[in-house]
Amino acid sequence: MSAETITRIPLKDLRPSPLSPYAVRDDEAMRILAESVRTCGVLTPAIVRPAGGGYEIVSGHRRKYACELAGFDEMPCIVRDLDDDEAVIQMVDANAQREEVLPSERAKAYQLRLEAIKRRGQRTDLTSTNDSAKFRSDDRIGAECGVSGDTVRNTIKLNNLIPPLLRMVDEKKISLTPAYQIADLTEHEQELLVETIDSEQATPSVSQAQRMKKLSRDGELNEDTMLEILSAQKKPESMNVVLSGKKLEAYFPRSWTPAKIEATIYRLLDAWQRNRQKKSG
Repeated sequence: MSAETITRIPLKDLRPSPLSPYAVRDDEAMRILAESVRTCGVLTPAIVRPAGGGYEIVSGHRRKYACELAGFDEMPCIVRDLDDDEAVIQMVDANAQREEVLPSERAKAYQLRLEAIKRRGQRTDLTSTNDSAKFRSDDRIGAECGVSGDTVRNTIKLNNLIPPLLRMVDEKKISLTPAYQIADLTEHEQELLVETIDSEQATPSVSQAQRMKKLSRDGELNEDTMLEILSAQKKPESMNVVLSGKKLEAYFPRSWTPAKIEATIYRLLDAWQRNRQKKSG
């Protein structure tokens, strides 16, 4: 296979892809990338396709913005003739290993890639009604993106979350594992959850989310049961400290009883606390 030609294309001729599920954020990571581009240039060419007299970016949206921040007016690109499905597949594959991708972006990307594969007919079993056949397509995406098939399936479920809950996941207010569970709730139940989170100032743990999912499946999840679950306080863990007898021998006579040693330790701690209070006062 012959090497592809790298062409320097003016930034004004490059436009973002409407298919892209990824946002370009002006954050610390972008500032680091812009500085790298300013110093070393763009090391990996963008992938673009001809569109409307110019070019549409398939992979390289962040690099284009970094070039703009660095004061460049062009960037190296590889031009490929791709249809929409081919563009989506390459776009998702190119961003598979990026750590700063938000859960909502990854969920949309996996969904787009799965739909693209189905339309392209790369697997005849993708249209099968057999669940195991469909799961094999998810496993394939997982293998190509460096994750498990279960991760792909769970991540795609995040697309079922209503926007307020999905924002909480992106903002790490709700962890991924409970998010996978509440994604199975109905839209109305999710709206109730948002209200309950706001009133209780608490987000569901894994076990709480699992309980909600079960009650939803049984038709018993409502405002009262959701409030009962989310308002439940975790019992504080008791502080248990074990002191080594061998180490204590260096501080107390061997003839002292454990009760006398304990009383002395507490007396010393009381004196230490009073001393701290004097210094802070």
